[in-house]
Amino acid sequence: MNNTRINAFRAALPHTVPILAGFLFLGMAYGVYMNVSGFSFWYPMIMSAVIFGGSLEFVAVSMLLSPFAPAEVFLLALMIQARHLFYGIAMLDRFKGLGWKRWYLIYGLCDESFSINFTARIPEGIDRGWFMFWVTLLNQLYWVGGATLGGLLGSLLTFDTRGLDFVMTAMFVVIFLEQLLHERKHYTACIGMLSAVVCLKVFGADSFMVPTMGMILAILVFGRRYLEKTVNPS
Repeated sequence: MNNTRINAFRAALPHTVPILAGFLFLGMAYGVYMNVSGFSFWYPMIMSAVIFGGSLEFVAVSMLLSPFAPAEVFLLALMIQARHLFYGIAMLDRFKGLGWKRWYLIYGLCDESFSINFTARIPEGIDRGWFMFWVTLLNQLYWVGGATLGGLLGSLLTFDTRGLDFVMTAMFVVIFLEQLLHERKHYTACIGMLSAVVCLKVFGADSFMVPTMGMILAILVFGRRYLEKTVNPS
């Protein structure tokens, strides 16, 4: 690797360390779950690399054990992963001009990679495209590694995996607080929290995520000029 890639890797790695902790534990829980459901370690390894969507992968276990119903599977997968539509819209400008890396960044755009690549302050002199590439690749490797390890060790471990998914919730809270501390004015944070609360009350805990994303997107689009002037008055 040349210096540009190495420097970008060194800059990206510290940002992904919290993701490593979360993905390792949750990925192992997923691998163990696949194992106790009767699947070889090849299944969690390949599914984590190809699907790369934690929530969908957990649900996919029951899909594989159910009668073949492609239309139902498609609709369920679309509903579970619909929030990525909003992630993609938010990253359109950031992915411009990145050449072949853009296609992998689109494919590997998960919640955690979006959070880092959208909010991280990339050091001066670090190539933006390679920074985002390493963040995305490292996060995917963490998830694939954790799922594969869980699949291999699943038959040897006998512990209750309930509650491990809270690791991801805690990790997002940390990322949110870090971003909150770096902002001088907290308009965007307030928009996100209020939108989530309103949609949670209206749509319920099982269906509030996509409406929340839509509400946030609408507020940011229609209030963009005001927010830009308020946050960056210069």
